[in-house]
Amino acid sequence: MNTIANQISRQRILVSDGAWGTFLQQKGLGAGQCPEVWNLDKPGEVLEIAQSYIAAGADMIETNSFGGNSFKLASYGLSDKVYEINKAAAQISRKAAGAEKYVLGSMGPSGKIIMTGEVTFELLYEAFRQQAVALQDGGADALVIETMSDIDEAKAAIRAAADGTSCEIICTMTFEKTNERAYHTMMGVTPALMTEELVRAGAAIIGANCGNGIRDMIGIVKEIRSVNKTIPVLIHANAGTPVYKDGKTVFPESAEQMAECIGELIDAGANIIGGCCGTTPEHIRRIAEIVRLKNIT
Repeated sequence: MNTIANQISRQRILVSDGAWGTFLQQKGLGAGQCPEVWNLDKPGEVLEIAQSYIAAGADMIETNSFGGNSFKLASYGLSDKVYEINKAAAQISRKAAGAEKYVLGSMGPSGKIIMTGEVTFELLYEAFRQQAVALQDGGADALVIETMSDIDEAKAAIRAAADGTSCEIICTMTFEKTNERAYHTMMGVTPALMTEELVRAGAAIIGANCGNGIRDMIGIVKEIRSVNKTIPVLIHANAGTPVYKDGKTVFPESAEQMAECIGELIDAGANIIGGCCGTTPEHIRRIAEIVRLKNIT
């Protein structure tokens, strides 16, 4: 299979998947439970999620392994199951993707902070390398290091993925908006700085996920493109800004509302578009319909 970056070099826009946590909660995942252990205990339920996004028109599907590093799994008493859980996650998504679609091994942050002395770069590197190897062994084509806020942690994950696997490496960070034009991560990283640092670190594809609805992602992509015109850019936007309603968090943006911004997001320079929190197969279906028309024209 061609790499994702090679597909993009042919001027193709690609479609990624949507939210996983939302789906898992709908299927019965309770507060405080480990989502990743479902790869072992309820693989059929996880497979249904992956299949629903492929059926909606996604060109790639992530794995249920966002919190699958040893630091996160330790809080559930599962640090000895890192390899087993991550390999199973990739195998499930591989089954849904078949030979024609891409599997992206999801690697989220550790929850530890280097600058406070809570963890070292070397320990993060080892944790991410362990996870990356398991995801590749399970069938992942690429690794998506996502929801990062700290450049050093992102670099540790990129280096670990590059050293431990032959997978294509994607890295996205999560930005907050401070005024009409300014975006930064919780650790103060701007989209422009992210672009320079992550490309230098070896990421083949960069971008942003979570934190923002799709309209704010347009500004983030424009800032990325202000410093790099060619690096492939992936965007996984939330279904709007979350609101707390009737005792639960709700993401208010409908599939149609997200769809209204897809053309502008592509014009800004996005190459891969999917969803994050609150998005559903219907959101991905509408994105895929618009992308297909863009690819034809």
